[in-house]
Amino acid sequence: MTDFTQLSCELFVDILSTKKPVPGGGGASALAGALGTALGNMVGDLTLGKKKYAAVQEDIQELMKQASQLQKRLLSLVNADAEAFAPLAAAYGLPTDTEGERTAKAEVMEKCLKNASAVPLEMMECCCKAILLHRDFAEKGSVIAVSDAGVGVSLCRAALVGASLNVRINTRTMADREYAEQLNQKIDGMLEEYLPIADEVCRKVTERVSKPPKSTKKG
Repeated sequence: MTDFTQLSCELFVDILSTKKPVPGGGGASALAGALGTALGNMVGDLTLGKKKYAAVQEDIQELMKQASQLQKRLLSLVNADAEAFAPLAAAYGLPTDTEGERTAKAEVMEKCLKNASAVPLEMMECCCKAILLHRDFAEKGSVIAVSDAGVGVSLCRAALVGASLNVRINTRTMADREYAEQLNQKIDGMLEEYLPIADEVCRKVTERVSKPPKSTKKG
């Protein structure tokens, strides 16, 4: 399978715009999360070594360490999502002419639906962690990069919502309704907890970047 993370931005977007099954919304969500997390690292890198932020250097280093891990994992989930979807796409084409074939297809579909849900669920978990990191980056990072923290958390928010839709489209057709509802409740819980945090970070960043700079004139 193609390594979508090695494509140029232009080619990735071109493929995304076609009817090809992958990359799709899941891969796009993972990439958005990776980009958002990278912006958090950018804020950190612009803060390191600055005397003005000497008191938070260790905090920033730890934030960047965690962000780097999430950034790499989210990027890897672009391909993981494509790999998980391929068997599901194939399962839709299985024959259903006989009762035996219908039973076999149902069993394969159920397994594929559960596997395909696992990847976007992990995306959500990564994005939740990234949103918390952005809250700290926005508070402790260099003021000259605060807008990047706002963009970063917005991308992670979008990725969180996007990944949730990719879980839900799989749970809706699962035969195991108890398992499906457990997943639905889990993603609803993450959305309820972390979307307000992302919105609050973005609100605070917006307030900060909207204030005019302090005047340096004397007298």
